[in-house]
Amino acid sequence: MEERETTQNQQTADTMDGMDINTDENAAGTSHLNEPVAEEDVFDKLEAEIKEQKDKYLRLMAEFDNFRRRTAKERLELMQTAGKEVIVSLLDVLDDVDRAEKQLQGSDDIALQKEGIQLVFNKLRSTLQSKGIKAMESINSDFDVEKHEAITEIPAPTPALRGKVIDEVVKGYYLNDKLIRFAKVVVGK
Repeated sequence: MEERETTQNQQTADTMDGMDINTDENAAGTSHLNEPVAEEDVFDKLEAEIKEQKDKYLRLMAEFDNFRRRTAKERLELMQTAGKEVIVSLLDVLDDVDRAEKQLQGSDDIALQKEGIQLVFNKLRSTLQSKGIKAMESINSDFDVEKHEAITEIPAPTPALRGKVIDEVVKGYYLNDKLIRFAKVVVGK
């Protein structure tokens, strides 16, 4: 009987401390068993979410790597064939040059030869202009270090030509309004 009182006193003391420990084997006591299961569910859920995020990250990195390789390959192909359109358009001019060369060898008429060569030159200029090439007008303009490269300076024939371009040794060119070659010029001092 003493033993039974001790057990009841212990149960009462445990209940009073706020702990719901059930030592009776016939009574259900699941409140303390459910808490670890709930924590395991949260842990498993977070672990699954981390795995999902890691998988997304790896796929994204692989996709970006493929994108980088593909664009590098496309860029290389573009650079190799960038001038194709211009070259194809110049083939007509090359055909005219070949015909003019045959005419030069077979004819002694200088006026006719000059006219044929002038036609070839005009066709070359118009073909390049259609592709966006434009010659720079430099003579009698102010010297500009952004557009001109001074080869030499000579005394200006008139005071109005000081600091201006007097002669053009090599023409400068624009491609679609972007400078692609500086003009080499003689400047008056």
